[in-house]
Amino acid sequence: MDDLLLISFLIYIAGIVAILVLPKNMSAKIAGISGSVGSVALLSFALHSLFSKTIYTASLWMIPNIGYLSIRVDYLSAFFLIATAIVTLPASIFASTRVSYIKESNNSFLLVLFLSLIIFVILVLISSNIFLFLLVWEVMSILIYLLVNSGKSERAGYIMLAVGETGTLAIAIAFLLLATNAKTLSFEGLEASISSLSVGMQWSVFILSFLGFGIKGGLIPFNFWISRAYSVTPTAFIPFIAGATLNLGLYGIIRVNANFLPMSEVGFGVILLIVGSITALIGILYATIEDNFKTILAHSSIENAGIIITAFGASMIFLTSGHKVAASMALVASLYHLLNHSVFKTLLFMGAGVIEDESKTKSLDKLGGLLKRMPWTGFFVLIGVLSISAMPPFNGFVSEWLTLESLLRSVELASLGVKVSFIIAGVLLALTAGLTVTCFTRAFSMSFLGMARSKSIEKTKEVTKTTLAPMALLAIVAFLLGVLPTFVIPTIDRAVYPITSASATTALVPPFFNNQKVADKLPSGFVNDFHNIGAQVGKNTLYGRGVVVMHRGGKDNPVVFAMSTSYMLITFLILFGLTVGLVWLLVARKRTVVYKTRWDGGIKNLLPQMTYTASGFAQPVRVIFSTILRSNISNQKETASKHFRLSIKQERQEVHLIDRLVLYPLMNFAKKLSHLLAKMHSGKINTYASYAILTLLVFLGISFYM
Repeated sequence: MDDLLLISFLIYIAGIVAILVLPKNMSAKIAGISGSVGSVALLSFALHSLFSKTIYTASLWMIPNIGYLSIRVDYLSAFFLIATAIVTLPASIFASTRVSYIKESNNSFLLVLFLSLIIFVILVLISSNIFLFLLVWEVMSILIYLLVNSGKSERAGYIMLAVGETGTLAIAIAFLLLATNAKTLSFEGLEASISSLSVGMQWSVFILSFLGFGIKGGLIPFNFWISRAYSVTPTAFIPFIAGATLNLGLYGIIRVNANFLPMSEVGFGVILLIVGSITALIGILYATIEDNFKTILAHSSIENAGIIITAFGASMIFLTSGHKVAASMALVASLYHLLNHSVFKTLLFMGAGVIEDESKTKSLDKLGGLLKRMPWTGFFVLIGVLSISAMPPFNGFVSEWLTLESLLRSVELASLGVKVSFIIAGVLLALTAGLTVTCFTRAFSMSFLGMARSKSIEKTKEVTKTTLAPMALLAIVAFLLGVLPTFVIPTIDRAVYPITSASATTALVPPFFNNQKVADKLPSGFVNDFHNIGAQVGKNTLYGRGVVVMHRGGKDNPVVFAMSTSYMLITFLILFGLTVGLVWLLVARKRTVVYKTRWDGGIKNLLPQMTYTASGFAQPVRVIFSTILRSNISNQKETASKHFRLSIKQERQEVHLIDRLVLYPLMNFAKKLSHLLAKMHSGKINTYASYAILTLLVFLGISFYM
């Protein structure tokens, strides 16, 4: 099974070589086959590594003064490889069907870049040497830049690359500080030397790594590149970039803080908690008012990154405070949501890309009525929308529910200040959850329901089965991750246990099935009570510990929280069947259906301009959060005839909060500094000579005192 990693690399490389050698008209098919087959091998290897008792390691080659460049697949790396493989398989098929929509480009070259990016994403996750990690991280960043720029919008790519290089520099400095302390470049050596890190060194590494990886992960305040880059990236590649590469920044934050830094300061977790919750709220707030479906999803990626980091911050606080079980529960919630986000965000970007390609418009205000023309696309997008909105029984519900329940475990903490930070994070995430439902109700209804609001929609038709297949696969995965949480939690727990030294499975999935041999035994009274309400249904036919997610407390409070999406699904199907049956029995069977022209308030033909628009849907959110949004309304024109106002026209420009508070001040400071430095260039040789003499004197003075 260990050879599967090498096999997956060889499959990807063989695909690259075949694209370069064989005729160009075969490139798309080769990329689809190579990417999907390689992903199957990668997924098999990652699952084997996660359930194996040994950690996979391999040395590549020796570099003088640096050491061996090595790779290592521990349980955390294996989990991220699983998330990557699940996304890569459908994304490769989808890319092969949509790359032809990129006009005036060498599509074969772009597919080579795509397969190369898959390779380097994997290498980032398995590198166990600082030099190798930084090398593949840099190559990965350049490959993403090239794919983003293939959409013919160079400005967004340049912004992404420039900001990313700043993050890479911060990451490099953080790793150098760790390497200086450990006297080695290997990740194993960094883990072994964490006890010797001073408090000041811990804070320096934390801030630098959080800044560097946070830029890639989409955390405030340096996430302004995401909405710009994701919006212009070609449809063929944005699902993989959004679903897989965003995880790399979150992987770096978790890797450094969970492995390389001792959890001795509760302040680390508090910063993660607050920054994550604010990121989530700001992300979904701007997603709710955007008009471009892909931009909505870009801001939503920021929101979900915030939720993941909030849960991770809670886990680190619990771990620092000695509450290992609560730490395990929160970290399981964080990784569970990361996996869920990869699945439903990849699915939604596929749907958004298909809509843009087929309808020739990016504006929600110009869409509408697509469900009649693209029913299967609409169905799969609806599953993605329900998943991202945390609607049961789909996957987003389970991880967000676990995250909120984990935050409520703050009652076990002693510090009042830390409890207040949990309350703030919980309130922000609750508000985020409500806005998410509003956001994606708007996105789906304005795209697929109602009537077409532009002529281009009338020519839209359903995409091919090959394009629908990866969307169907992701929809199925989203459903299974939602209805089988008691199977997913023990799997993720294998990656969590080495970090927290406590099992979340024991705390969250009681072994109600008698055929499951476990070390812990449930009290008989506890089992009997929940046996009466169906907790042991299926114990003789289903494999696993049970189908109920539950956290047990003490004698006074035996059940802190409980949930079963499996039973939710069954209950929903029963209620739905009863409702349909009763309606047919009492109403429908006694009436005949008569089709007549609908009544439109006396209007002969309802025009698209008379229907509700996406801008109108978002207006209440704009008004309520106007203090944060502060939209610029300019060029207001009024045309009136005597006593009657005929029209009012407004031009609205959104200025992002981060742009106002971070980007623009930095730009203004840089301009003022450059103007100040420009005055030094007087053009006089004596002035330049004095600069040189002054610099020499300064360095002589420094060397004298040293």
